[in-house]
Amino acid sequence: MTDRHALPLHVQLSELLIREITAGRYVDGDRLPPERVLAAQLGTSVGTLRKALATLTEKGLLERVQGSGNYVRARTDTQSVYAFFRVELLQGGGLPTARLLDVGRHAKPAGLPAFGTSDAGHRIRRLRSLSGTPAVLEEIWLDAAYTPRIDADDLSESLYLYYREKLGLWISRVEDRVGLAPVPDWADPAFGNASGTPCVMVERISWAQDGARAEVSRNWIDTTVATYVARLT
Repeated sequence: MTDRHALPLHVQLSELLIREITAGRYVDGDRLPPERVLAAQLGTSVGTLRKALATLTEKGLLERVQGSGNYVRARTDTQSVYAFFRVELLQGGGLPTARLLDVGRHAKPAGLPAFGTSDAGHRIRRLRSLSGTPAVLEEIWLDAAYTPRIDADDLSESLYLYYREKLGLWISRVEDRVGLAPVPDWADPAFGNASGTPCVMVERISWAQDGARAEVSRNWIDTTVATYVARLT
């Protein structure tokens, strides 16, 4: 997707660090590198990094000690834009970004789990990358009762954020089922598995804040670069 659809840079940085802490790449008590060093590692300015670190401090994931540095305070209940995104790089973490392949309104196809009240749905196809590496092929179906139309220009890289801000729809819980399925014939060439080859596929049902089934998605994962992770506490 174009840059104007991306999350603000300081939000991207805070989400990246949240995912790295959650994945255990930074553990409780670790001191982060000095801000100028970390900013250089992340390819950003110190000012932008400090905005991201302030967000982590507000969420209770970071303790900033004057004259000493920034210390990780790992938590399992942190609110995140990508809280429901369960795919990580093999080494852990990775910032999710998305490139839109197609969006349109269609009749709901046979074979999908039942969801929503409308006979139609908005089908969104995307290629998800983790820190720039193509990793997940997505097909998302949102019940058409939530909006008559979705335009490509309206979408942000985080669909759940778009749902909340534009549609008043909050995804409150999800159910994932992991299996194998062939890569679809609409797969983008940048995805690491050719159409028709067996691939790990996660089918997700998502519930809205009122308890209704709002969305169904299918996610094909390139397991040479990424893996599905569920952490339970």
